[in-house]
Amino acid sequence: MNVAALFGSAVQSTRTLWRYGQTILGIIFRHPITGTSVIPILPDGRIVLIRRRDNGLWALPGGMVDWGEDIPTTIKRELMEETGLELVKIRRLVGVYSAPDRDPRIHSICVVAEAEVRGEMKIQDTLEAMEIQAFLPNSLPGEPMSHDHYRQLQDYLNNLTILA
Repeated sequence: MNVAALFGSAVQSTRTLWRYGQTILGIIFRHPITGTSVIPILPDGRIVLIRRRDNGLWALPGGMVDWGEDIPTTIKRELMEETGLELVKIRRLVGVYSAPDRDPRIHSICVVAEAEVRGEMKIQDTLEAMEIQAFLPNSLPGEPMSHDHYRQLQDYLNNLTILA
């Protein structure tokens, strides 16, 4: 085989690999990612929020579902990582939020649940959260909040279950 034929074969192989790579990347990145938000309720009725380090805004704790993990496990893990609080029980589903622009980083589908929690508030993941605070329902921060968390909290406070 001459050099031109080898080169042509290598280029064709590279193009084929690139097409496969594009297909795989398209499958991975053109599908929404599933995540959770938790509305943690302390025994005294206060709602726990974190202040995100990346944008400085108040937010509900939560995050992406890891491979092999179900939603309740994600809620328990994210709650502990971001607040140091222990999940007692998931009280109710607040909603599923899927608007493509709800998270400025990626298209994500967020499952939001109210959770009864206990323990001592202490940030575990200092790269994600810079502050943690518990608020009475009538003294929650207003807009802007991170992502669509203000809407999630309003839906919760209005006792709605949302598919959006």
